Amino acid sequence: MRIPDRLLARAGTQPSWDDWLAQLPGMTRDLINEWRLTADGEPMAGAAAYVFPVRDVDRRPAALKITAPHPEAEHEHLALRAWNGDGVVRLYRADPHRWALLLERADHSRDLNSIDITEACEIVAGFYPRLHRPAIPQLRRLSEVAGEVADGLVGLRDHPDVPRRLVDHARSLARSFADDPDTDGRLIHTDLHFDNVLASDREPWLVIDPKPLSGDPCYEVAPLLWNRWSEAVATHDLRQAILDRLFTVVDTAGLDEDRVRNWVIVRELSNVMYALHRGTPAEDEWITMSIVIAKAMVP
Repeated sequence: MRIPDRLLARAGTQPSWDDWLAQLPGMTRDLINEWRLTADGEPMAGAAAYVFPVRDVDRRPAALKITAPHPEAEHEHLALRAWNGDGVVRLYRADPHRWALLLERADHSRDLNSIDITEACEIVAGFYPRLHRPAIPQLRRLSEVAGEVADGLVGLRDHPDVPRRLVDHARSLARSFADDPDTDGRLIHTDLHFDNVLASDREPWLVIDPKPLSGDPCYEVAPLLWNRWSEAVATHDLRQAILDRLFTVVDTAGLDEDRVRNWVIVRELSNVMYALHRGTPAEDEWITMSIVIAKAMVP
């Protein structure tokens, strides 16, 4: 079997990744045999997952997804089971110990990057009411994440590339969210953006690849602002392009605009914090973008 170049490119970055890559061919063969699958296309890759088009024992088109173990994906199968195909790809089978899922196949050749940005934002926001149902008990709580961000942002206060006032504002918001009972309780995707909505036969579009938390629906919006970034830059009015997306999503989904703005600030400063921790030159553009988006949220 062929391992996609996107996965091989990370070889040597950390021992756990190399171990997973070494196990991947054998694990794939075992799952194909045990689940009585038939290859039905060329393998693909996400950022941390191998995806192999197959047909199951009933000849249904499906996708075998094997994910490199990481905390964000630990409960993906439970979220998919809770949604039960309502706007989301169906889960046919799961082996959590091997981080393997057998999923309804969607069209990986067409996602929301292919349509007008306003319409794409409306489509994503239209999924929110279907996805944001009472959280399942196994999920990590967003309030815990917010508390960790509040603690971590202390280290950014004296960084020359990050405005201290913005850091303090984000830290105050994160601490407030950590103490707010409304921060938890709803099943949220947390990474719902234009790449993670694919064309489908069952519905025009289906959501994939959740990183679920028990959280606040207003937390969901930020990835729609930092993805398709070059299009925002091309408008030559970045602030307005960012706000246009924000207003589209808030109006479509009926979300609290102020709460969305505050979560965006927290998420963007969290992105800055982790980018600086990684410390590679490639992170500079990401840091700049995150600060620009956060500033746009301040009235």
